[in-house]
Amino acid sequence: MSATPFVSRARPGERVVQGLLLACAALTAAVTVGIVAVLVGQTVAFFRSVPLNEFLGATRWTPHFADPSYGVAPLVAGSFLVAALAGAVALPTGLLSAVFLSEYAPARARAVLKPLLEILAGIPTVVYGYVALTFVTPVLQAVVPDIRLFNALSAGLVVGVMILPMVISLSEDALRAVPGGLREASFGLGATRFETSMRVVVPAAASGIAASFILALARAVGETMVVTLAAGNLANLTLNPLESVQTMTSFIAQVSLGDTPRGSVLYQSLFAVGLTLFLITLAMN
Repeated sequence: MSATPFVSRARPGERVVQGLLLACAALTAAVTVGIVAVLVGQTVAFFRSVPLNEFLGATRWTPHFADPSYGVAPLVAGSFLVAALAGAVALPTGLLSAVFLSEYAPARARAVLKPLLEILAGIPTVVYGYVALTFVTPVLQAVVPDIRLFNALSAGLVVGVMILPMVISLSEDALRAVPGGLREASFGLGATRFETSMRVVVPAAASGIAASFILALARAVGETMVVTLAAGNLANLTLNPLESVQTMTSFIAQVSLGDTPRGSVLYQSLFAVGLTLFLITLAMN
């Protein structure tokens, strides 16, 4: 007598749930494809008026002048300058803070500090922008008299504080995911807690820490309000943090708030810059 094979059949409710999950995934993909399609369509129209070699190779971004120039290099340089300053603040500070929370902090202290970091992450970016303009910049001007009112340094420092919770939270999760047996083996060999943390736990969690760094820097590159309020709107090709700069996001915000005629070259340049920013963040991710 042969045994009848057991066949698992999905219940009607499970089919509904699977359909809803599939619809959510398809909707997410459709939104992404739609955004890319709009960016690409308008960017192609932009390059019919502006040569690609001018967009990538020219060093002047003056779309409002009578003789406009559309070299995106100043906007890209401004974005990376602010991101580099933010990374110099957030990455080492965030990693050391994550090591403290994971390896040193008592459970009660961790239970208090972790929610405070989440609150810091929830502060609106426009608030950070006003803090940079009204508090950080005057302090910097008292220390460095030659600094401009709108400058990359102030924006970079505040963006660094803004992305700090992301670095701490993701890095701390990666550190806590390291098996405890590695720590016990290190202690058994006579290593101190600091040596165990920095030479065993951190290298073991390197992939998660690197992911937190990349996501935080991508967030810094895409920041809008802080750089719009604190860094200025001067498309200046410079690496001097004391100068005013304009980033890709601040240009988009500046032109989007004006009376830009639909279909004009200036209007289409918004999408060209947006696609450039999209490709940069996609490459980082």
